Formats: sequence, C-alpha cells, structure tokens
Amino acid sequence: MNYLVREITNSIIEKLKPNKVVIIFGARRVGKTVLVNEVLASLEEPYLALNGDDINVHDRLSIRTIENYKQILGSYKLLYIDEAQKIPDIGLKLKLMIDEIEGLKIIISGSSSFDISQNAGEPLTGRKYSFNLYTLSEREFNQTENNISKIDKVRERLIFGNYPELLQLPDRQDKIDYLNEMVSSYLLKDILVYENIKNSHKIFNLLRLIAFQIGGEVSMQELGKQLAISKNTVEKYLDLLSKVYILHKVQGFSRNLRKEITKNSRWYFLDNGIRNAVIANFNPIEARNDIGQLWENYMISERLKYQEYRKISSNNYFWRTYEQQEIDWVEERDGLLYGFEFKWKDSTSKIPSQWISVYPNASFEIINQTNFVTWLE
Repeated sequence: MNYLVREITNSIIEKLKPNKVVIIFGARRVGKTVLVNEVLASLEEPYLALNGDDINVHDRLSIRTIENYKQILGSYKLLYIDEAQKIPDIGLKLKLMIDEIEGLKIIISGSSSFDISQNAGEPLTGRKYSFNLYTLSEREFNQTENNISKIDKVRERLIFGNYPELLQLPDRQDKIDYLNEMVSSYLLKDILVYENIKNSHKIFNLLRLIAFQIGGEVSMQELGKQLAISKNTVEKYLDLLSKVYILHKVQGFSRNLRKEITKNSRWYFLDNGIRNAVIANFNPIEARNDIGQLWENYMISERLKYQEYRKISSNNYFWRTYEQQEIDWVEERDGLLYGFEFKWKDSTSKIPSQWISVYPNASFEIINQTNFVTWLE
C-alpha cells in the first residue's frame, strides 16, 4: 500500500512529551490511525493501544483511581487511545493519569472535534497539544508527483477529492462507490448521533443546497424556507457539519466601508469528493459547468491545510460590495491584508477599484493552474 508521509508527523513526535497529551482531530478515513501507527513505529518504544469503540475499554477505565490506571498501564509509559471521545469523562481520566503517573505520554485521536473538545478539552488545559488532520494535501502529494504530472492529478482531485484510500482505487467506479459510501455510512451517521437528530434527509438536502452555492453567500433564513425548518435549526446543522469536518465557514470582511457585505457567510466543503458525492456528479471537468466552484472550493480547502500544518495564524474572509466588486479569499495576518482571486483558466482579472481605494496597502493575486503549487508550498 502506498503511504505518503503526513505533514504533521514530525510536529506530533516533537510534542509527544512526558506528562503531556497529544490530541489528533480529523474526519473519519483521513488517515489518523495510520498516522499514529507511523509515529509509534518511529519511536521504537513499547506502547499500550486502546480503542474507545470497545466497551471493555470503557469498563477498564471506569474506575477512576491512580492505582487502577497504573495496573492497566503496567510498565508502559506510552498510551494510545483511538476514538477517545467515546469514553465517558475521558478528559478527567487522562488528567489523572498525566498528573499522577510520572513520565507517561499519551496520544488520543477522534473523528469529531465536538466530542473531544467537550469531553477532553477543558480538563486537559495546559496539558495537551492539538492537531487537525485533513485529507491528503498538495504538499503531501509532492512526494510522488512532479510539476508535469501534477496538473493532471489535480484535475482528478477536483472531482474525487483527497481521501487517502482513493490512492488504492484506480478504477473510476470504485472511487465513486467509495465516496458514496463515505457520505451515507460515515459522515451523516457521525452527525445523527448528536442531540438525537433524526432528520437525515434534511441534513442531506442542506448539504446539497450548500454544494450548489459554493462561492456565494448563504442566507440561513432562505435555507430554512427551502428545507421547511427554522433558521436556528439550519444554524445548528451547519455548526455540526463543521464540527465533523465536512464544511468550513468563511465570513465577509469589512473594516470601514458601509457598502461592504458582511451579514451572510460562505460555506465550503473540506473535500471536493464529498461535495460531488452530495450532488451525484462525478463528470470530468470538461463536462462540467461548475469548474469555477470546484477550483475555488479546492484552493480554499488546500489553503486551510497549508495554514494549519504550518501554524500560520490568519483570519480568513471573503470580500464583496453591494456594487458586486468582490475577492474570493482575504487573509488578515501580521497586520496586513492579502487578497486572492481563484481562476481555473489563466485569465486576467483587474483589482477591484474599491479594494484599492479603501485598502491601499493590501495585496492582490490571482491563483490559477500556473502558480497554485507555489501558493501552497
């Protein structure tokens, strides 16, 4: 099986210190378990592995005493717990272990930032290092691709996305089946376990509406009308979809211009393959009328990985005025503004006049097929 070294591997190893917990967040099937196994193998240190899906693990950890945990660990000084959020009071249990068992190092992983943050986050304040793992990044693909082959591979990823297991599926239909299964059997199930949500069809229809509005502002009230649910319910569903790593929210940017639009947000999928599965369209880009949306969604998801893996602190926005002047992606970092427009074809685009006049020190750049590799390196 092909394995691409993940960008955060070395960072995880560096942060895996005695009496600290490393938490790895990420959607199902993005490679968390494979990543942790690679990290553990590189350490060449005996470890104990537990799985939060195993009810026996729940029972073994239920007695919250130092003596019980010492007996479970034995001579091990390295503990790995997968799907840790499934274990009741996991944060308090890990806190007790870390505080009382000298030299213990812990790695935990889970498929929902909501669960782990809620169950483990607060008790571990000052005791943890957190990492987000996404589907494979363009920089990770560079291990096996050169500049000549990359653009053809990107054309395919615009349709099928970046899930690691797709590398083992050369057949087009197998990839389609895999993504359809991901949506029906994994992603939506993750959502439905929260707050006794039973309207799976409503959530799926919401995803379809979002998928067709990539690059445009989303009105909660309008979505509610189309789905026959309240605005508050729409907001709750979108919040959950972001916490299980399906969607990402981008807000409008404004500092001082009344004509700038900031009320509504834009939503993007963290993986193009999931977006295309939701709308049941896996046609090649030559047969698409949404290539602009595919390119914009892909560039934004890749830029988020770029920022996350390099620990770049940036406030991200879109920018648009009521006169229809707009910029797809604005980064506010280190006191400066950077504007980016996404164009699949190597076309020219003028800098919006109001952007120049209101933010004269801001930059502007078009990201297309010729320069996206540099932008993501």
